[in-house]
Amino acid sequence: MEKLILIDGNSIIYRAFFAMPPLTNSSGLHTNAVYGFTNMLLRLIQEEKPTHILVAFDAGKETFRHEGYQEYKGGREKTPPELSEQFPLMRELLESLGIAWFELPGYEADDIIGTISKQGEDSGREVLVVTGDKDMLQVVSDHVTVALTRKGISEVEPYGPKEIEEKYGLKPLQIIDLKGLMGDASDNIPGVPGVGEKTALKLLHQFGSVEEVLAHTDELKGKMKENLVNHAEDAMMSKRLATIYREVPVERSWEDMTFGGLREATAVPMLRKLEFKSLLERISFGDGTGEEAGTEAGGEPASEVEVTIVNAETLPELAKLLPEIKSIHVESHGENPHHAELMGMVLSTAERHFYLSPAFLQSGEAEPVVAWLGDESIPKQGYDLHRTDLVLHWHGSAFAGAYFDIEIAAYLLDPTGNDQTLSALSEKYGLPRLASDDEVYGKGAKFKLPDEETLSRHLARKSAAIQRLVPLQQVELEKFEMKSLFYDLEMPLSRILADMEKQGVAINRSALAELGKEFEGQIGKLVSQIYDIAGKEFNINSTKQLGEILFDKLGLPVIKKTKTGYSTDAEVLEKLAPYHEIVQYILEYRQLAKLQSTYVEGLLKEVSDETGKVHTYFRQTIAATGRLSSQFPNLQNIPIRMEEGRKIRKVFVPSEEGWFILGADYSQIELRVLAHISNDEGLQEAFLHDMDIHTKTAMDVFGVPADQVDSNMRRSAKAVNFGIVYGISDYGLSQNLNITRKEAARFIDQYFDAFQGVRKYMDDIVRDAKRDGYVKTLMERRRYLPEINASNFNLRSFAERTAMNTPIQGTAADIIKLAMVRMDEALHERGLKSRMLLQVHDELVFEVPPEELDIMTKLVPETMEKALELSVPLKAEVSSGTNWYEAK
Repeated sequence: MEKLILIDGNSIIYRAFFAMPPLTNSSGLHTNAVYGFTNMLLRLIQEEKPTHILVAFDAGKETFRHEGYQEYKGGREKTPPELSEQFPLMRELLESLGIAWFELPGYEADDIIGTISKQGEDSGREVLVVTGDKDMLQVVSDHVTVALTRKGISEVEPYGPKEIEEKYGLKPLQIIDLKGLMGDASDNIPGVPGVGEKTALKLLHQFGSVEEVLAHTDELKGKMKENLVNHAEDAMMSKRLATIYREVPVERSWEDMTFGGLREATAVPMLRKLEFKSLLERISFGDGTGEEAGTEAGGEPASEVEVTIVNAETLPELAKLLPEIKSIHVESHGENPHHAELMGMVLSTAERHFYLSPAFLQSGEAEPVVAWLGDESIPKQGYDLHRTDLVLHWHGSAFAGAYFDIEIAAYLLDPTGNDQTLSALSEKYGLPRLASDDEVYGKGAKFKLPDEETLSRHLARKSAAIQRLVPLQQVELEKFEMKSLFYDLEMPLSRILADMEKQGVAINRSALAELGKEFEGQIGKLVSQIYDIAGKEFNINSTKQLGEILFDKLGLPVIKKTKTGYSTDAEVLEKLAPYHEIVQYILEYRQLAKLQSTYVEGLLKEVSDETGKVHTYFRQTIAATGRLSSQFPNLQNIPIRMEEGRKIRKVFVPSEEGWFILGADYSQIELRVLAHISNDEGLQEAFLHDMDIHTKTAMDVFGVPADQVDSNMRRSAKAVNFGIVYGISDYGLSQNLNITRKEAARFIDQYFDAFQGVRKYMDDIVRDAKRDGYVKTLMERRRYLPEINASNFNLRSFAERTAMNTPIQGTAADIIKLAMVRMDEALHERGLKSRMLLQVHDELVFEVPPEELDIMTKLVPETMEKALELSVPLKAEVSSGTNWYEAK
């Protein structure tokens, strides 16, 4: 039979607020009343299994009852703001859960419930009313049960006609008479003075109604009789006020109240926003039962999933279902995807899972699947499809058509999340628990491939989780206006990066070996000079031995001590350099030793014997600002401020005879973004007139014309320009310029006086971050800042600096990514042979055949400069040569 639950929204949320301890989410939203309400609601759904639900709210303070009695509810205290702000949240949550709610000006929730319960009763349906208000007992009938909340809202007590008779000795409609006589202080209904519940019940048991009591006052005695006679009108008015009006013009049909189960796609993001993790863990979706989560898509228990092992016999079955495949999961072992071991693959329809072993995939028998994998026109959904592309490539299969990557979506939605594995994401979204990889394979040295059945089931569960996560993430990407960022930028970029990585960059091994010999020679000379000055040989790499030489033997001032002795870190050595020549030699030694070990020996290890190239791995989901990072080897950190570091670039050469390396670098992109975002007239003027920005800054800060700006002024201006982008402090600037903090603070103040638009931007963005809990780039990339309102000064200060610089750095990162997508399109549209090889900070690197050099010299900077339209022009500088060093 159909069952309708009607909930008195105001009554329940009010009681929940006072019953629950204070609760806020990380954005500072008060959520205790919503939590209590939702907890009770889920329990009701689980226990009652309704087919229809409606939550009724009071629409406002004034109702038709005020027309006859202005003091109605007049004694109530003003609703606390901590509760008021939760009503909109409650309505939003109900919508996300798929539960109808209704309010109507001029009427109370009681009247709406009374009307709809009568309609349900008249049509023979079962109705359960949930409220904290005893007035509602008057609507009880054979078809309408009223559940009154007890112990706050943690329990409900159901009342039918029988229970009302047992407790009060009354019929349901006599509850109105009870209220007429005794009144209701909470609603400011007067009743009759001196008549409480006990007296009112005695009168009603004797006479039956307010009217009959008043008609028989001559049978009564004393003060009671006097009060009833003197307050007869109050008794009748109180009865009218307590009577629930059951003819409200409700605009909700029976179908509008249909409940078909909780809506996963919208409920999970909302529950996550509210941070109701414990509720997420116990919800299941779509079946309306709200029972413990523990089922996979298709209704199978999380621990039980059927997998078809694909072989020659079962391949036709999979081939037939390839058009219905909804998710793919490829598992591999090894941190570097260019050398990872392929463990297996699962392809899943909505109901079936097919496991392919590496041996079968590479056997030649799996040709229909291999063709499907490489078909760009077929959209694929999975987790870390970038890695999937690389792993399959090195195992002989092409991969194309990446459409939705769970990992990239998770990164955009929570860029500082420290665990974005599939098992963690499943838990985060309240899905059935997935076993972690460590549980299945073992950790570190204990890693072991399980039997095929265990492995295939593990991968199938992952594939099933992917299907459930996609729609949840799609809703959030839409809600946070990140669809374009995801579909138009990050997803195409994922494929572009994989293409670049598979292509690799050629290394001139002999030049690298020569460079190694050169560095060894320089290191040997430095070591001899250091030993001569020290008067003895010692281990320069030993902090203890170096400290003894510098501080005990040579008597240099101790700058900093650690628990184990003297500190000899880079900061200390920089401060000691003016005191003794040995310190400069040690600094040079350290720099060269690092270049030798990290880049000469390190690069040699990474050169592929098969291709003669290094195949770096660009990480798209690491940096919270949106920047790419690079591994195996890390090509982002080659030091180019010193000539020896720049020489490393000489070994990066074209992979084709006679070709060129072409590099294009954005000029001061972050300062240009700052000029646009801050709308600062001084900064914009400099870029619009192609002035040297550091000279312009020095002019404005020091108040001098261009011809009076000396090298020190420009150096100071450059330091503050780049420092401002990163939220530099007076201490940081004092260290950079080797001046006092007081001088640095004055310089920063002078900068903000000259560039007041920048100061306003900094103030505004911090204020907005404190209000919203996040900041955004121009392309809607978000970064959440949970510490922005922290009481701890250091945490809060860091969050404030991050708020200032993330929109600048993040937008700059978005711009070069956009340039990469546009360049990839341009190369394909024009049919050019030139290849994009690397992205390093604000620079793109290509290898170009000689006949395309003129085209690319023009095309690359043009494309980069048009990537995103700002209020100031973007500028890219291009150069080329026979190696990367010459292309700068």
